Amino acid sequence: MNEDFLDKKINERKEQNSFRQLSLSKNGMIDFCSNDYLGIVKNDLLNPSGHFEQPDRSGATGSRLLTGNYKLIEETEQFIANFHNAESGLIFNSGYDANVGLLSCVPQRGDTVLYDYSSHASIRDGIRLSFAQSFSFRHNDVNDLEERLKKVPALNGRNIFVVTESVFSMDGDLCPLKELTALCEIYNANLIIDEAHATGIIGEKGEGLVQNLNLESKIFARIHTFGKAIGVHGAIVLGSTTLRDFLVNFARSFIYSTALPPAAIAMVKAGYELFPSLRKERDRLKKLIKAIRHSSIKDRFMASETPIQGVIIQGNEQAKRAARLLQDNKIDVRPILYPTVPKNQERLRIVLHSFNSENELDLLLDLVEKCF
Repeated sequence: MNEDFLDKKINERKEQNSFRQLSLSKNGMIDFCSNDYLGIVKNDLLNPSGHFEQPDRSGATGSRLLTGNYKLIEETEQFIANFHNAESGLIFNSGYDANVGLLSCVPQRGDTVLYDYSSHASIRDGIRLSFAQSFSFRHNDVNDLEERLKKVPALNGRNIFVVTESVFSMDGDLCPLKELTALCEIYNANLIIDEAHATGIIGEKGEGLVQNLNLESKIFARIHTFGKAIGVHGAIVLGSTTLRDFLVNFARSFIYSTALPPAAIAMVKAGYELFPSLRKERDRLKKLIKAIRHSSIKDRFMASETPIQGVIIQGNEQAKRAARLLQDNKIDVRPILYPTVPKNQERLRIVLHSFNSENELDLLLDLVEKCF
């Protein structure tokens, strides 16, 4: 079997110093890397007992439209929808599946999708699979978005969708949500918000940016994923009952996937039940973020008021070298390389957690300074 064409692409990655490899987490490392923002996984806080409708059912046994639907998953969908002040919700097997499923089927031929340039790969892939035309606008640039909106032909029956993230996964900054909702109202555009990294973190109960700003009624669809603060698998698309019915009928990543098993859904529900009680953890995150913003090397960090704190170190090799320096000193930080981020935007992606101590943060800051 000739696999030269595979070797060619792999070698290109190696020459660019961007070849990816799987690695196991090392014991004894200080976590400034994972998405376990609130320590739910580290502190083993999930207790799914009592959520099982059928304890003897270990698997879903099929897709939701065949044998994979069950009472607990429907109850959990409505429980999460109520938590987020949404009419309805539909659970997908991952955040990637949710974005691809939603964005590939809802925008139709002749529609227009405008998306933030820094949007996650799952958003871009979903848009690419749709039949709508699409254009990016400059990151968090409301004026650039409006210029794009002005150029969309005002055709009867054609829809406009604006897609962005509430907290950006690589930069850690917030979208200008109030301005976006006002603009979408003016141009009759449907706003879709990915709340993956806001879930559990932003708001009094960890409800996300949309609710924190009381803008639920202005949003066409919200995506909340369970693989970040909860630390389990899956995601939910929130919106109207009509949107849920549409996704059940047309979202291929939902229709043609075996459902998540009851054990996974029980963990999701347990995580959501925990969120309101984790105020101290969210306050702790705010304290750590403030410490970075007021540190002597604050200018080394990208502008972020969330647990995601980026340090730009241009060049794949340079970013790798900086990460090795931290790792050699027991600080678990990973480099984010081109092509995951644009060239010359390579970085250390530092993630803060409620369980990180002041001493650990001080060590981190000392080592970051030595990277320059």
